[in-house]
Amino acid sequence: MKRLLGAVTLGLSVACGNVNANASVPLPVIEQASGIASLAPLLKAITPAVVSIAIRVAAVSKNSSPNKAQKAEPSASAGNIQADGRLRASGSGVLIDSAEGIILTSARVIDGADEIVVTLAGGRELPAARIGADKATNVAVIKVTAPALPAVPIGNSDQLEVGDFVLAIGNPFLIGQTVTSGIVSALHRNNLGIEQYEDFIQTDAAIYPGNSGGALVNLRGELIGINKGFLGAGTNPGMGFAIPINMVRAIADQIIRHGEVHRDKAGIMFDDTYL
Repeated sequence: MKRLLGAVTLGLSVACGNVNANASVPLPVIEQASGIASLAPLLKAITPAVVSIAIRVAAVSKNSSPNKAQKAEPSASAGNIQADGRLRASGSGVLIDSAEGIILTSARVIDGADEIVVTLAGGRELPAARIGADKATNVAVIKVTAPALPAVPIGNSDQLEVGDFVLAIGNPFLIGQTVTSGIVSALHRNNLGIEQYEDFIQTDAAIYPGNSGGALVNLRGELIGINKGFLGAGTNPGMGFAIPINMVRAIADQIIRHGEVHRDKAGIMFDDTYL
């Protein structure tokens, strides 16, 4: 398999012709450059690669006591899906490799799953295999097998700047694929107490329950983050957070090659493939 290139309460939820435009320019410039005031051509190219994920939980783990992050994200964890053998929606995912069928998602979207089913934007359902997950960063990789799969190109999250326009894509509230828009509000958000390792992109693009594991893209149609959830009151999407794609790439690459992430005692990730 080829290597990847590389009061307010805490309400994180699961959130489970191309337009040739620079992501850091105002939307009116898109109209000047393309002749249309619409993101529809861009979205038609990338939304087919954003999928919905459902899981079946046959049994609850004996060690299922929720940690802080699981309490903050009640509908994001498979541990909160009834172990009754029924297939239940858990979040979203993003196809990044059409040949290999590789899908990036949130670790909590597939946590505890005995069976994973992916639904493409057009309604086609495919069984998925779990490649691995890293709970410390909430990143997971699953795989489907089918011909002619779509894929979203991967961008470079290190090039993001505050003010860049972004689009969040996922399946919120189980109502179907939804796109919201906004800007990058902040970078390198941490110390939120959500994950063990935090370096979030903050955005005002609405990330609703059901969007976790979905795509955050720039206006070039490149994947620059995997949606995490929101910080707000109830279901008010006050501040959205996404895991930068460069961080996801590093984690996913190790998961694909080793089935897990290798870290030293200090928690620093390392790769012994070439040692």
